[in-house]
Amino acid sequence: MYRNSCNHYQWRNYINDNSCIHWNNQYYNYNQNNTNPYIRNIMLTDYGPRPFVVNIDQATKQNNNYRTVLWTGEHFQLTLMSIDVGDDIGLEVHPTTDQFIRIEQGHGLVQMGDRKDNLYFHEMVSDDDVMMIPAGMWHNVTNMGNSPLKINVIYAPPEHPYGTIQETKAIAQLSNE
Repeated sequence: MYRNSCNHYQWRNYINDNSCIHWNNQYYNYNQNNTNPYIRNIMLTDYGPRPFVVNIDQATKQNNNYRTVLWTGEHFQLTLMSIDVGDDIGLEVHPTTDQFIRIEQGHGLVQMGDRKDNLYFHEMVSDDDVMMIPAGMWHNVTNMGNSPLKINVIYAPPEHPYGTIQETKAIAQLSNE
């Protein structure tokens, strides 16, 4: 029926069938608390610069660190962040780095401006919203919800050292000094 596919029946997906690639077991491990054996936790580590496919929604929501670099390449970097209730990423500017930020879970306030004392752009953001932050733009994202704000960030070019994992904002601030 489906001659060029791995499975003759598209609605069946045999994980243990070695004739096809179904899951990259290098990136996933079983979630012992989940009764569905096909849903796995993602091992959160830097996989760059190798080719990589991931469920970004799942990886972002699974991350409980302030910052986890998930992939670093030559021209861009993907990080996952978890911002505590009432906290923020901190007012910052990246002179030569563009940013793409996506909210996977939570509610926040994004502020941007051309100067530290002139944040003229204010917008409430929530699940599935994205923000594009041009290089040289001062910005901050504040968690306005009642649960951690789960976001993923693409930096172009990369901003953080390969493999960066910062459990808390305080640790991140210490490493920036």
